[in-house]
Amino acid sequence: MARPVVSAKGLLVGYGGEPVCAPVSFVLPAGRAVALVGANGSGKSTVLRAVLGLLEPAGGTLRVLGEPVDERSVAVRRAVAAVLDDDAWFPALTVAEHLYLTARGHGVLGADGLVAGLLEEFGLADHARSLPVALSSGQRRRLLLAAGFVRPRSLLVLDEPEQRLDAAMRTRLAERLVAEKRAGGAVLLATHDPVLVRAVADRAVVVADDEVRVVPAAEGAALIDGVPA
Repeated sequence: MARPVVSAKGLLVGYGGEPVCAPVSFVLPAGRAVALVGANGSGKSTVLRAVLGLLEPAGGTLRVLGEPVDERSVAVRRAVAAVLDDDAWFPALTVAEHLYLTARGHGVLGADGLVAGLLEEFGLADHARSLPVALSSGQRRRLLLAAGFVRPRSLLVLDEPEQRLDAAMRTRLAERLVAEKRAGGAVLLATHDPVLVRAVADRAVVVADDEVRVVPAAEGAALIDGVPA
């Protein structure tokens, strides 16, 4: 059996030694997606930050591609792409320049064609020469998502990627994530969008302070909806 892309067992995450949720255990294989669901402040984003090596676990075990997570590791940086709830871009570069720099910095071959395709896919082709500050909040979100897809990766980590996207773009994102799985990539996302969970996730991790459960994706989506599965 191939090693999991992400494996967490009894993982405790928090700040100052204080966990923000119950212990987290799940396995994410290649070609699959896991959605973290739960109330605002339940700890979903904190779990993602631990997986990315931005936060040291307070307990339990966590492996990415079979190894302890080290954000400084070249192997981790090559294997993991992330889009968090942060507006992180190069303010002096245009939209297209931002994507070209990201692609070329990761050694992407055929960067020109890839960037052109992503600009079109994310509705940014008409803004290719704009600076990020000139974009709307939704357009900036699409830029960050495009930057996540422009680089090589084995694992894609997304924190509420549906934020500030209209319905059509959410559908396009779901299709893109399904294609990511079909290509053998693993997807780990925190989301409040039940439609995205149903369309993309294979399992859901319900994050809470008293208990963390792994459930079928349909059950996780139903919990977001507030109705029985």
